[in-house]
Amino acid sequence: MKKAFLFLSAIALSVCLFAQAKKAEDVVKFKEVSWDFGKIKQGTPVTHNFDFSNTSNAPIVIESAIASCGCTTPVKPEAPIAKGQSNIIKAGFNAMAAGPFNKTITVKVAGIDLPLQLRITGEVLSADAFAKYQTEKDNSSKPIKTASK
Repeated sequence: MKKAFLFLSAIALSVCLFAQAKKAEDVVKFKEVSWDFGKIKQGTPVTHNFDFSNTSNAPIVIESAIASCGCTTPVKPEAPIAKGQSNIIKAGFNAMAAGPFNKTITVKVAGIDLPLQLRITGEVLSADAFAKYQTEKDNSSKPIKTASK
């Protein structure tokens, strides 16, 4: 009985502690947390700016922005962001390897327990495949001519 009580007490305590953990989403609001580059040409780097605002009552510091691999290069603001102010995290992707990609950037806010993740996706096409894709895309956007009487 004593072991069961201790076990249940430990679970209750851990649930309470987890529920009180601060999340990055509690102090920063991103315009979007994912971005799809669509189809991009191999060897052509691309970037996207993830816009965010400080929704807390105090300045915040983006402690780190860590990419899931070396092909993704996040750039975070170095200075504190005042309450109510906006800034960006710039996500670069080098597009060297052909194929679909799905990469994450883990953003840690100083003094906050749980980070948040930003995601970039898309598909890298070889030069030939990209040229074919562009041609098909251009042809599908042209108006269809109809015969007149």
